[in-house]
Formats: sequence, C-alpha cells, structure tokens
Amino acid sequence: QVQLVESGGGLVQAGGSLRLSCAASGYTFGRYAMGWFRQFSGKDREFVATISRSGGTTYYADSVKGRFTISRDNSKNTVYLEMNTLKPEDTAVYYCARAFAAATLSSEYDYWGQGTQVTVSS
Repeated sequence: QVQLVESGGGLVQAGGSLRLSCAASGYTFGRYAMGWFRQFSGKDREFVATISRSGGTTYYADSVKGRFTISRDNSKNTVYLEMNTLKPEDTAVYYCARAFAAATLSSEYDYWGQGTQVTVSS
C-alpha cells in the first residue's frame, strides 16, 4: 500500500534551517508529483511547495519563496523540503502528499503522510 513517511522536523531557533524528508513506498514514485503542506494549530492545511514528477517544475507559496526549496530523488523515492531562514510563524505540522501533477490545492492530493512537527523559537 502507499505510504509516505516524513522525518526531519524538530525545534530550531529563528534564522535556522531544517531539512524535511518524505520517504515514499508502495507505488512508482517517479510517476507522481509531490507536495508539502503545513497546518497551523486549529487551522486548515496550507500549501507550501510542489514538485513535478521529474523535478523540473516547482511552485512555492509566497510566504516561503526564496527561503524553502523542494527537491526529489527518484532513485531514493524521497522528496525533500530544505527550509532556511526559519521564522516563528513557520511553526506548524508539515505534511508531504502525492498528486498526479504538481498542484497547489490539497484536494489534488490523494495520499498524505502523518506529518512532522516543526517548531521555530524566537
């Protein structure tokens, strides 16, 4: 069955960096786009970044553009989110998800990971 497992979250000071990973299994990874979303406490999930099947196309939310980088390694069935210059307002649970094509809407994604907590202290 399809599984997406995030890792790499944690506590970091403002201005610091974290790299999230999402390991995929149970399907042909390179045939699907991937995305990262985040959920603030008590809020809906919001789009962070997405990457196409080949990795050649990426889109970012304005709030993270220039600070976050999404990438993928199809040989390792893994998608990454490099997060730099972190701010306290980046504190959230981060989820990876699978879609047929790169997309910004959560409704376009059919499988989701369990999430990993990122906390940025001021």
